[in-house]
Amino acid sequence: MQFDGRLESTNYTMAKHLAKDNYVYYVDRPFTWKDYIKFRDTKAYKIRKPHFFSSANSYIQTNIPNLKIIISPPVPSINMLPEGLLYRIAVKFNEGIVARRLKKVIKNLNIKDYIYINSYNYTYPTFHQLIKPVLTVYHCVDPLVEEYQVRHGLISEDMVVKSVDLVICTSKQLRDSKKKLNGNSFFIPNAANIAHSQKALDPLLPVADILSDIKKPVIGYFGNIERRIDYDLLAEILQQNPDKNFVFVGPVDIHYLDHATFKAPNISLKGPVPYEQMPAVLKGFDVAIIPFKKDEVSNSIFPLKLFEYLGSGRPVVSTDFNIDLREFTNDTVTYCSNAIEFSAALDAALNDTPDLQQKRLAVAAENTWEHRILEIKNLLALNLDRKLNS
Repeated sequence: MQFDGRLESTNYTMAKHLAKDNYVYYVDRPFTWKDYIKFRDTKAYKIRKPHFFSSANSYIQTNIPNLKIIISPPVPSINMLPEGLLYRIAVKFNEGIVARRLKKVIKNLNIKDYIYINSYNYTYPTFHQLIKPVLTVYHCVDPLVEEYQVRHGLISEDMVVKSVDLVICTSKQLRDSKKKLNGNSFFIPNAANIAHSQKALDPLLPVADILSDIKKPVIGYFGNIERRIDYDLLAEILQQNPDKNFVFVGPVDIHYLDHATFKAPNISLKGPVPYEQMPAVLKGFDVAIIPFKKDEVSNSIFPLKLFEYLGSGRPVVSTDFNIDLREFTNDTVTYCSNAIEFSAALDAALNDTPDLQQKRLAVAAENTWEHRILEIKNLLALNLDRKLNS
């Protein structure tokens, strides 16, 4: 992920937390040649421009003293190539461009004995072999399901998993599947920036303007609007709850822009908002929902928004797409298997109490990034010690 993307990413959030007591060098996702031309007038391009072709000025210093963003020269666009020898040669070429830049940074800053964490960058499967770290880690945050991912990703991700020292997965399902390729695979779930979502509890915080025209009760969803949503179930829920207004806030995948479900009279699409505005949006929700479909990959999904919702104090209703989530939410979230159950849960959630809200906040407090990063650091230290002393 790019460090300045419009949505908060697990990758960059983890980097920021690790940088509190480690030196962290975040290798930004390279611009492709196509990006370099297409985005010349954007803020993202202008921030990177001084660094693209300067090995002496190839990183951005963040406001976190220990965190630097490494900017690579642009690389060719290769995902459209068919899987095969040509594509794999192109991957090696791109890996070489980024590795040369990183090696110069390592030399210039006199960096010694570094750990390499590949945070869900399965597109560069042998990159770690070019930079010689003391420990190699693959952080698997999601299953590969989209067409652009599986085109080459299924082969590439297996290559990464087999060749690294340690695999960290954000769901048990992912851990179990990766363990077949690398026995040193572990489950550490996602977390959320609870301090940010708790701003929704501030009585002085105004509700986001995008909700000003929505009549209560407001049933809200905050996040990407794409294949994970169960649109058939959602259509039934909308029909069963004409007295409620449903609001979906977030970027809409192009394939779902004209979906029939969004033509219902009691649903609104509000588009994406900056992450900074998330608390003001959540404050306007009477109930927060996760209407994900239950399919062959749903047990691999451990959504950040679940704990962001809980941290905001909102009642949460979800489909039962991943049974492992129950273990982490301690009866504070209602999980539903059909539209009738979901509708009943919405009615119950609208009768919220301060005691129930406090229980949700307590659960959120147990699932912070501070907790997760401590688990990750301990796992890294254990595996580094084991490798150095083997």
